[in-house]
Amino acid sequence: MSALDVAALLVPGKRICLTTHVNPDGDGLGSEVGLVHLLRGLGADVAITNPTATPDRYDFLFADIPGVDRSAQAVKELRRADIVVVLDIADLSRLGILAETVRDCGVPVACIDHHVGPGVLPDGPRFVDPEAAATGELIALLAREAGWPITHQSARALYVALVTDTGGFRFSNTRPRTLRVAADLVEAGVDTEQVYLDVYANAPEGRPRLLAEVLQTLVVEPEFGLAWVTVPPGSLERHDVDPDDLDGAVEHARSIRGVRMALLFREVSGGRTKVSLRSVGDVDVAELARRFGGGGHRKAAGVAIAGPMPTVQAELLQAARELLGGVVVRA
Repeated sequence: MSALDVAALLVPGKRICLTTHVNPDGDGLGSEVGLVHLLRGLGADVAITNPTATPDRYDFLFADIPGVDRSAQAVKELRRADIVVVLDIADLSRLGILAETVRDCGVPVACIDHHVGPGVLPDGPRFVDPEAAATGELIALLAREAGWPITHQSARALYVALVTDTGGFRFSNTRPRTLRVAADLVEAGVDTEQVYLDVYANAPEGRPRLLAEVLQTLVVEPEFGLAWVTVPPGSLERHDVDPDDLDGAVEHARSIRGVRMALLFREVSGGRTKVSLRSVGDVDVAELARRFGGGGHRKAAGVAIAGPMPTVQAELLQAARELLGGVVVRA
């Protein structure tokens, strides 16, 4: 299906609920906020209904959307919806406590996403393109095709989506179309320096202290081009930060010369271990993540695996070594 199939569903007179994955990131949240402003500009009744709370660093996006539900009333809002739009994922399992409600809502469930993976959602139109750098890029393209005016507020939110999922336009998913979309958003009035300050230069003191502690755990296996770090138990509480403050920590391991795959391990609730995977060159970490029930992109993926940290580390690291054994080492 195309962007216009999704756009045709999102019309005034319908109650529209937007949602994204647990522990939302800049792309999921920026896409939601950008789409909220676009749809409200058309006169639609729209709300954000997420399974988990918004990280503090993205609160600025919500300052001019009074009344939008962020998480507490999500189930109630979804049960009132005529249309549900799932952003930045295509799999019910990533909706956490909202998965059952979305599965049983009995209304069309549209999806806008840029990830690779089978995905399972209730019936509805799909606008999915793994060549896009971010879901926010797809929403900007949808607005263009549908003839929706892009306001300053929607442009800023979609620009946040692009900046965060491309690493400030440094990652290999930054393609010519991505930069053209970004240019259109800047022309719509985005203050690029202010976005940088809001997203990257507004850290609590605990964030760099957490990073310092995590980097003390660095292990490098140059014979495989493999590196990993581990979040020490209790470190988030010690530094009074949340999981979002780990954003970018794994990139330090990936930046080491000769490293082709970098991993970050963290214990989470329910006896699970969460793993963030990053790669360089032709290494496909999404394929590795899918073996363990996760997913993502070729060069950035994630998975949460049931089991204690030592067991999960041993299994995943062994699989990583086997995968890397067949890849040519970069010069």
